[in-house]
Amino acid sequence: MLILLYSALLTMVIAVMAVRAAVSMLRHPRYREGLGERFGKVRPDLAAAVAERRVVWVHAVSVGEVLAASRLVKDLGEALGEGWQVVVSTTTLTGQALARQKFGAERVFYTPIDFGFSVRAYLNVLRPAAIVLIESGVWPRMMHECEKRGIPVIVANARVGDRSYKRAMKMRGVWSRVLRRASLWLAQSEEDASKLVQMGVPAELVKVSGNLKYDIRAPKESRIAELIKQAGGERPIVVAGSTLDDKKGIRGVWEEELVIRAWAGDARDMGVLLVIAPRHPERFQVAEIRTSEFLSVIASTWTHPPNAPLYPPVIAGRVEIVLLDTIGDLAAVYRIADLAFIGGSLVKRGGHNPLEPAQFGVPVVMGSSYENFRDIVAKMQSADAIRIVKDQEELEQTLIALLEDKQTAKAMGERGRKVYEEQQGATKRTVDVIVGMVKR
Repeated sequence: MLILLYSALLTMVIAVMAVRAAVSMLRHPRYREGLGERFGKVRPDLAAAVAERRVVWVHAVSVGEVLAASRLVKDLGEALGEGWQVVVSTTTLTGQALARQKFGAERVFYTPIDFGFSVRAYLNVLRPAAIVLIESGVWPRMMHECEKRGIPVIVANARVGDRSYKRAMKMRGVWSRVLRRASLWLAQSEEDASKLVQMGVPAELVKVSGNLKYDIRAPKESRIAELIKQAGGERPIVVAGSTLDDKKGIRGVWEEELVIRAWAGDARDMGVLLVIAPRHPERFQVAEIRTSEFLSVIASTWTHPPNAPLYPPVIAGRVEIVLLDTIGDLAAVYRIADLAFIGGSLVKRGGHNPLEPAQFGVPVVMGSSYENFRDIVAKMQSADAIRIVKDQEELEQTLIALLEDKQTAKAMGERGRKVYEEQQGATKRTVDVIVGMVKR
């Protein structure tokens, strides 16, 4: 009855969204991409890639989950060996593009909508030995169908945000029935594990394996990073990564604007090059409007024909602000930074991963909204490896203080690098668990 009710509600939601989706598809052809796959049409190249092989299906919703899973997919494939194939599904367009780039298009596909017929279509072709859901994606119908077929579902890198926890506790009687359908939960931290048990997951199904994002290996080189370094010359570079808004529309607070205001005084006078990297592609245009007085735009891969050069050979003239409007380059750009600000934290969006710049010894500044990464931030605070600011004014003061006191900034960055190195190993623990389950 629970699954039937869920399917009915999902049908209603999709019906309501259908008109809006149709308009988007007419205006933007890219929104039509993957529509057949979402309704259960398995591509021939995917079917060929899994033919006569045993399969592990990894699901990563969007860019963040794809990045978290990147090393896991590689190491898992190597550990499973010949006769196995690891396939990857995503929900978003940006996640799909990055996954194809990292893993190869033939084994990457759009996640089917969580209806019985579409999920069964993929289960029939892939015949997975296990399904691995990254972080917090829970798909009731998929989990129900897997349970009927005896397919284990593992939630890896499991994280429970404050909002998700509150919602789940309000509906614990219903929600716990869904959560129990997973065969195993591999939590990022003890706090996440405790929340899962409180939400109704049996304690024996929960293990702490650590955070996969501690093990991400950032690219050593990037053409975009080279261009930004060239534009900066000998000037300090501050990177504001994964900036967001407060979800209140055009009248709301935009982090890009807060960062620019914090930079526009003494930091600008010092010649600091500011790099702003919005979290989502739909925010690129928003950020361009906010930075139009200073902006030099790095050409986006999303707006170029397939055979056109992606980036200009040089950035002409003196640049004050660079808008990073590409996907997958932020980690490499952090490498060249003198200082990093982590977005989604001056607005109440829970923040993003401060270890992305910390792994390079870059000092990190973050706003006070970091609920999504509380465990990581706590470790960095304990090591005096991060500065937390409450508003634009404090951000400005902190940026200037760290830019002027290079010795303090360098020592802070090195402490952050140490935190990053001490926490590695989650990927191996997760791979060992998955291999143990599918090969027993």
